[in-house]
Amino acid sequence: FPPGQARAGIISTVEVLKVMEAFVNEPNYTVWSDLSCNLGILATLLSHTDFYEDIQVFVRDVFSPIGERLGWDPKPGEGHLDALLRGLVLGKLGKAGHKATLEEARRRFREHVEGKHVLSADLRSPVYVTVLKHGDSSTLDTMLKLHKQADMQEEKNRIERVLGAISQPELIQKVLTFALSEEVRPQDTVSVIGGVAGGSKQGRKAAWKFVRDNWEELYNRYQGGFLISRLIKV
Repeated sequence: FPPGQARAGIISTVEVLKVMEAFVNEPNYTVWSDLSCNLGILATLLSHTDFYEDIQVFVRDVFSPIGERLGWDPKPGEGHLDALLRGLVLGKLGKAGHKATLEEARRRFREHVEGKHVLSADLRSPVYVTVLKHGDSSTLDTMLKLHKQADMQEEKNRIERVLGAISQPELIQKVLTFALSEEVRPQDTVSVIGGVAGGSKQGRKAAWKFVRDNWEELYNRYQGGFLISRLIKV
């Protein structure tokens, strides 16, 4: 795949996107994971330009056919990779604002919170990230409540990784403050800050400022360990 060359300016981004379009009928999880990762990198680069919304439209166009084929519920005979692919595709569509995906994610999230129909583990991340990306302070408060109530550390970590999808500046600050609170294990703080940094252009700026403003505490926490280098990388 040539996105690295596109980032370096060696080949046209348009050519890369044309290659991506050719995979629209591809059923393989690894291929879609690669597409998703590289589209994410391009979206990050384009977030500082007038083309950001255009790349979101492109994501919706490329991912919606396979999203419709997979649907929301597992089919007989499906394997582990099919479940992974469903989560990947629905999360990508939801974040990009695909209308039908957003509506269904909100419906399923509401039923999950009300205890009517608990989300399967493989659908939680895509649903959480979708409702947060297009959510408000009430959505964030609900997610923080789910985090507090979670019995399993796996579920707490799952929520921590997606909180950064929230879009409003004041809510981004609330997530960053939460990252250093006693609610989050010290080894997991980096995941929360990293989620904010990867969530949006505003999130990246806010996360970098937050790291600088709290550098002494963060450095004392992680000095000499791999987490400090991971923090800087994200």
